[in-house]
Amino acid sequence: MITPESAHNVDFVGHTDQGGRGDGVQVMVARGHAYIGTRVSRGVIVTDVRDPRNPKPVNFMPIHPNSWCMHLQTAEDLLLCIEELDLKALLSQKDYYSRSNQVDSARYGKRGVDFSAGMRVYDISDPANPRAIGFMAVEGLGLHRIWWTGGRYAYASALLDGYLDHILICIDMIEPTKPVEVGRWWIPGMHAAGGETAGWKGRYALHHAVVADDIAYGSWRDGGLTILDVKDKTAPKLIAHRNWCPPYGGGTHSALPLHDRGLLVVADEATMNIDQEPLKRTWVFDIREKSNPVSIATLPTPAEQDYIAMGGQFGPHNLHENRPGSFQSSTTIFATWQSAGVRVFDIADPYRPAEVGHFVPPQPTTWMEPMRGRAKVRHTADLFVASDGLMYVTDYDAGLYILQWKGA
Repeated sequence: MITPESAHNVDFVGHTDQGGRGDGVQVMVARGHAYIGTRVSRGVIVTDVRDPRNPKPVNFMPIHPNSWCMHLQTAEDLLLCIEELDLKALLSQKDYYSRSNQVDSARYGKRGVDFSAGMRVYDISDPANPRAIGFMAVEGLGLHRIWWTGGRYAYASALLDGYLDHILICIDMIEPTKPVEVGRWWIPGMHAAGGETAGWKGRYALHHAVVADDIAYGSWRDGGLTILDVKDKTAPKLIAHRNWCPPYGGGTHSALPLHDRGLLVVADEATMNIDQEPLKRTWVFDIREKSNPVSIATLPTPAEQDYIAMGGQFGPHNLHENRPGSFQSSTTIFATWQSAGVRVFDIADPYRPAEVGHFVPPQPTTWMEPMRGRAKVRHTADLFVASDGLMYVTDYDAGLYILQWKGA
């Protein structure tokens, strides 16, 4: 039994340290199994969650020991997983998040030998035993995150040779054993090999894009938000670009469109200890006119205890992304807040968002993620909320928590 530091409207259900591989990042749940990407474990964990009170790791698919596979997507009995050189292991926390350089993958060795770079496709029709059926290699250091809810096209952030950092690529999945890139888009100034020059400071890098109704909402770390028309996958077109860094601290990470209400929720990731960067925010935008997104509110900052004094990374990370088949709501927003655990917000009135639930797990007792400047404090990373309100929550160090949202 796990006793939280604090909880409201969220109950503990189950927990697993994933067989000693506690470094979970993105989590997807399909057919009674959780698929969890990792960084330091170098592979994908499969956990049987059919009994949520007693989750059991049942499989592990390793990747290249110099790459990470933090992010993944499931749909249509397929699992897509990124593979990318683990640059975070080679750089300080500050350098990784604060600067970009023209990518030259050859400086890190031979791709496919010294590291893996691309997207792996698994058949998960037997959910406990994924079977690798395809791999899309890229000319660069790899992919960071994917968006795919089934169908023909996937969208990924890719770190490609000749560019300053991650850009958007569109991937044709018509033949899952042979995915192919069919289009790309970047913020002008990022294509250094093409003669472009950046006119900004900081790190312009696509974390990922969420796509709804052929509109891609891209989060670009210090580059803010882009809204793209991706109806033609071979030629995405810019609709709007907004950047609030500076004066705010950047780290734009996740964008959740709520098209039925003309709203967009955008989270800026806390990437450093709270004493090393300004407090990050989660923004609510009015996107009824997509060419003119307007920020109208921010979500409340957790305050039931003094997280500033606690230290560590205190601020937004991931949003539950309303995937088909999962818990879907245009008024209830689920988010991870790193040192402040899981948060639930009500945005029925988008101008006055309110916190309506939270769960703050205890501090980890085992530390998986190399510190490299990160304070020794919990790091609640990602969450997937099932249609019945069960919340599957990962931690950089403490494995997988299963919780129950009592407002469902």
